[in-house]
Amino acid sequence: MTEIWNEVVEEGVAFPQEDFLDETSGREFFAAQTYAGVAVCDGAVAGLYILHPNNVGRCGHISNASYAVSSACRGRHIGEKLVADCLQKAGELGFRILQFNAVVESNVHARHLYERLGFIQLGTIPGGFRMKDGHYENICPYYHLL
Repeated sequence: MTEIWNEVVEEGVAFPQEDFLDETSGREFFAAQTYAGVAVCDGAVAGLYILHPNNVGRCGHISNASYAVSSACRGRHIGEKLVADCLQKAGELGFRILQFNAVVESNVHARHLYERLGFIQLGTIPGGFRMKDGHYENICPYYHLL
């Protein structure tokens, strides 16, 4: 899981994190989530998601998630299965909404997937994401009622 997470961080076009996880910090990071789901392909972890509250207290019923698929396994609809599973798991855990705070506008594959699965875009935040090369791109928050 840590290897796949770090691959997406290294790409620098989807996750806001800039620091890599090591074996210890990765174990702690994934254990701290409300839920961590994995997809297995050919006996190996091919993708994952983390699910946790988006906020606390009066907004604690809103969940947030991040998804990562190994570059070697992309194009096999693993991301779609992860998002669908996450929607179900979030509801089971008592969340009422799944919200994505920072979907990069140029991440068209993810955006099309989210929209196909019923997510609603809230708007656009101009220049909300600093890409790995230093330029800024818009982000598009999304939500889905559970």
